Amino acid sequence: MDIDNVCAGLRSGAEKLLQQTAAQKNRALEAVSAYIDKDRGAILAANACDVEKAKAGGMSEALVERLSLDEKKINGILDSMRIVINQDDPIGEETAGWKTPNGMTIRQVRVPLGVVAIIYESRPNVTVDAFCLAYKSGNAILLRGSSSAVESNRVLVRTIKRGLQAAGQDGVPGALELSESKDHEDVTQILNAVGKIDVVIPRGGKKLIQTVVQNARIPVIETGSGVCHLYIDDAADLNMAAAIAENAKIQRPGACNAIECILVNKRIASDFLPLLAKTFAGRVQLHADEECYPVLSAAEECDSAAAVKTGGRYGQNCVVHAEPGDYGFEFLDYVCTVHAVESVDEAITYINTHNTKHSECIVTNDLEHARQFQSQVDAACVYVNSSTRFTDGGEFGFGAELGISTQKLHARGPMGIKALTTTKYLIDGEGQIR
Repeated sequence: MDIDNVCAGLRSGAEKLLQQTAAQKNRALEAVSAYIDKDRGAILAANACDVEKAKAGGMSEALVERLSLDEKKINGILDSMRIVINQDDPIGEETAGWKTPNGMTIRQVRVPLGVVAIIYESRPNVTVDAFCLAYKSGNAILLRGSSSAVESNRVLVRTIKRGLQAAGQDGVPGALELSESKDHEDVTQILNAVGKIDVVIPRGGKKLIQTVVQNARIPVIETGSGVCHLYIDDAADLNMAAAIAENAKIQRPGACNAIECILVNKRIASDFLPLLAKTFAGRVQLHADEECYPVLSAAEECDSAAAVKTGGRYGQNCVVHAEPGDYGFEFLDYVCTVHAVESVDEAITYINTHNTKHSECIVTNDLEHARQFQSQVDAACVYVNSSTRFTDGGEFGFGAELGISTQKLHARGPMGIKALTTTKYLIDGEGQIR
């Protein structure tokens, strides 16, 4: 990749996009949406090639699911675009304003970041989400997807550009580029593009994120891998807790907002753990600590016959002893650790020691415990009596997201269009001097 020429083109695109009105940007996005809808066949065919290669290469079932597109997911992409189109344009929004004692008027207004790069893994829907959010917020964007999704991304970007070209004066095709390289030299170029790229966003697993954070010479908005925890308090509704555990672990185990560890208060462990085993019924392999292991392994519902009957995959291996490396590990699979704690205080300490600051949940009917948990747990999203699977830009009403920021500067949590903006001050005077 010729990073200088690519970034020069994106900078020019960003400058043109800055001059577009909200109506123009919306019309351009409408055109892109129409072309994606029309090109479904080509998009799905390209994705099928990626999926076939991934399966042949031994990619896990959960990660293949993240890579795969179908008609329902295409509809979801278009629905997300519709929500973003209908959102207010953040550019030019006055976030603060005042008059100084000497008569100057100061306004703080929202502006684009400029040229954004995103380095991401698998999910081809991110290609459209990232473009849509960047375009609506007035930013040009460089997309660098993974080699596993290269065919899907190539067709999607081609379709997006056709839509922007069809929009005529309302479209800015130069605001989008895709790096199609399958090696990591282009990643190195992006991370060293000082003065050319304003910010880079990594979205993927722990290894990708650490590579970007440790090697970037340009600003990074750090999204996090998801070592998410579910704490079952001694004041919990156990049936609710089991239902939340099932959703948060099984619905989409390859997602970063799926739980990787269940903490259970020792006072209710003997009642809850058999219920958990029955709910999972061999569909999830539980890596249990020394206190939880005998209770779980003795649960009748976790025997081989029960697991097979309910479609479980693990049979007699559905409960194993936890290893030290299991705690704080992101499995991204049908695997979960189970650990007993004495109190909400111990649960909070454990989570803050092992989590990645993503999403955490407590199930409890004790309001004091709930508020203590939300106050003291260090994470972007902290839930009471609700699945961590809701940590998502679409579920938060953003339409789409660039990722889940787990850092504390600039943006935190699901990142919508405002996460790609900064502010500047506009000062009007009448000849004041200092």
